[in-house]
Amino acid sequence: MIDAKLKGVHEETSIEVEVAQLLVDILNLEINPSEIDPVAPLFREGLGLDSIDALEIALAVSKQYGYQLRSDDSNNVAIFSSLRSLSGHIQQHRTR
Repeated sequence: MIDAKLKGVHEETSIEVEVAQLLVDILNLEINPSEIDPVAPLFREGLGLDSIDALEIALAVSKQYGYQLRSDDSNNVAIFSSLRSLSGHIQQHRTR
């Protein structure tokens, strides 16, 4: 989560807002999507997500955007590093 003063520094794009809502919905996070800092880590010290969460995210992305995130992709660490990187990757590869 992010301090209100810092939030203005990291303005979210429309795809980031969409993906933040998706994360909150599929992972049943008890936060408002707008509280997710787009550049903060998604795993460990950030939102505290784990590998099961990554699988759920990949399934939801496939259903929502028509793009399959692969578990054997060597770029997964970078793709899942933050809301911004995940959203950017989805935006580049989505089919719907």
